[in-house]
Amino acid sequence: MGKYFKKVVGEKCFLSPVNPDDFEKYTEWLNDPEISENMMVEDNIISLLKEKDILEKMAKGNDVFFAIVDLETEELIGNCGLHDINRINQSAVLGIFIGNREYLSKGYGTQAIKLLLNYGFNVLNLNNIMLEVFEYNKRAIRSYQKAGFKEIGRRRQAKFFKNNRYDIIFMDILREEFLEIKDGKGAIG
Repeated sequence: MGKYFKKVVGEKCFLSPVNPDDFEKYTEWLNDPEISENMMVEDNIISLLKEKDILEKMAKGNDVFFAIVDLETEELIGNCGLHDINRINQSAVLGIFIGNREYLSKGYGTQAIKLLLNYGFNVLNLNNIMLEVFEYNKRAIRSYQKAGFKEIGRRRQAKFFKNNRYDIIFMDILREEFLEIKDGKGAIG
C-alpha cells in the first residue's frame, strides 16, 4: 500500500497527491480491457516502466493529479486530475478513472469528481472545467451529470470501438453552476 495524504477529503474517499510507487497497481488497471476501454489509452500497451515514468511526470508536473483513496480503508481506487490548466482563461480539462472494479457504480467516482471540482474552482480559481467522454460510457456520463456537468457538444462518430462508431461527448461546468449546488458552497459530498 502506498503512502497517502488527505489533501481533499469527502465522506467516502479522499484525494491524495499521486504516488509514483503505485505504478504496479496502475499498470494492472490500465491493461484491464474493461477499465481501459473507457479511457483514451485503450489502444496503448502500458508497461511497468512506462507507467512509472508517467506517474513520476504527473507528480512533478504543473498539472494537478490526485490518487483517489477510500477514506475508511486507505485503499487506492483510481486517480483524477486537471490538465491543460490555463491560468489566464481560468480553464482546465478533467480526467478520472476508477481502476479498482470493486468500487465501480458505488458513488466513489462522483464524489471524487466533486472533490476535484471543489479544488479546481475554490483553490485554483478556475471558471470552466471541461471533459471528454465516449458515448458508450453511460456510467461515466451519469456520474458527470450528477456532479453538475452539461453536454456542450459532440465530435460525431470519432470513436471506433468493437466494430461500431460512437460520438465523443464534450461536457463542462462553470464555477457559478458548481457553487449553486449545495447551498452555494459547491458540491462537496
